[in-house]
Amino acid sequence: MKNVQHFEIPAGDDAVLRCSRFSPAARAKALIVIAHGYKGFKDWGMFPYAAETLSRDYEVVTFNFSHGGIGEDLMNFTELEKFARNTYDRESRDLQVLLAYLSQHPKLGGLPLFLIGHSRGAGDCLLYALDHPGEAAGVICWNGVTDLDLFTEEQKQGMRENGRAFVLNGRTGQQMPLDAVILEDLERQRDRYQLIFRLAGADFPVVLIQGTGDGEHLIRGSQRLVDVRPDIEWVRIPGGNHTFGTVHPFAGTTPQLEAALAATRAFVERVLAG
Repeated sequence: MKNVQHFEIPAGDDAVLRCSRFSPAARAKALIVIAHGYKGFKDWGMFPYAAETLSRDYEVVTFNFSHGGIGEDLMNFTELEKFARNTYDRESRDLQVLLAYLSQHPKLGGLPLFLIGHSRGAGDCLLYALDHPGEAAGVICWNGVTDLDLFTEEQKQGMRENGRAFVLNGRTGQQMPLDAVILEDLERQRDRYQLIFRLAGADFPVVLIQGTGDGEHLIRGSQRLVDVRPDIEWVRIPGGNHTFGTVHPFAGTTPQLEAALAATRAFVERVLAG
């Protein structure tokens, strides 16, 4: 890939944000930051291709959340003890560290900021925009969550009674640990994490880009959001699943991913045009 730079940012204690910057050949119109989802990472499947495609016109930064489970080995989950403590508050602080760093960059700091989040990452992006009014020009949700509680009753019971539960990574076969601190964070900051309720009173631009074959609970969440914010565009991609038909390792683009990228570009250009 051309014009790609990899860099790291310390994020407190033993936390590190591993990032990639994709730059256009000409002057960029905006800065796009892409947040991966639950059990995802910046180099999963479609993300490098999507970043490179969008970087024809925009600066694009992808990154791994510091406690997402991915360490120096960028393709495998080798930091499961960090994953076990990965709260939404931790991910929100990661975004704060990253965006503060980018805001001071001589070429990136003055650009309009757009946040793209996939799945759980979309919830992180919406939360950040709600907590930091005026910073983001817009938020793009790819098959995004609107309810941050992703855990089963069995997992919650395990966290409460044993201090730890597990979630299966279907791709790797790993049983990934979930410590009680995750549930405690959800319960302690319940009001902060009520995204739909808070978004009803917010006015920053949002677009939902979702495959028609995405999970039913995520589709229901999108419907609830557009019910309270009718101005939010909901782009449905026919035949698209949770990853727009793409797989890991990346086996090439799909019509559904191309449609999602086109809808993303259209939203950014519309917001920039005012």
